[in-house]
Amino acid sequence: MSDQHNIRVLLVDDEETLLEYLSKRLLKKGFAVKATFSGEQAVEVAQNETYDVAIVDLKMPGIDGVETQKRLRQIQPFLQCIVLTGHGSVESALESGQQEAFEYLLKPVDYDKLLVAISEAYKRKVEIQTARFREEVEKVQMAGMGPRGIRKAIRELEKIYGIE
Repeated sequence: MSDQHNIRVLLVDDEETLLEYLSKRLLKKGFAVKATFSGEQAVEVAQNETYDVAIVDLKMPGIDGVETQKRLRQIQPFLQCIVLTGHGSVESALESGQQEAFEYLLKPVDYDKLLVAISEAYKRKVEIQTARFREEVEKVQMAGMGPRGIRKAIRELEKIYGIE
């Protein structure tokens, strides 16, 4: 399992009891957790802080889980979303799939399955981010800049992609 101390999790659910339960358990496991009660609140938070994995309830008042995922991914393209649904409807899951949800879990959520899903989603985020970073570095190297220009451009990319 990855080092959970580095994994930033955004919880999005209108059920206060579930949010509290998941937040406490994930914090105890060493995750950095931010709980939000609506899609709108999650989107607002994501504009100021970076997350690795979002756990999003599919059915919420206001903007639903599908729209929340869509907006979160516009702000943070590498963010991986795990969708929770108490309404295991195929249409909703398929609609949600159009937003490239990493995984779907039924409520009541199996905590151990959730931990595995978070860890796997995090690995996937890192893989995608690293691959994109390498592509960008390659473009910089092909641009024909001198060594100093290349180093500067790569440092900028490292900041953008959070790669050390």
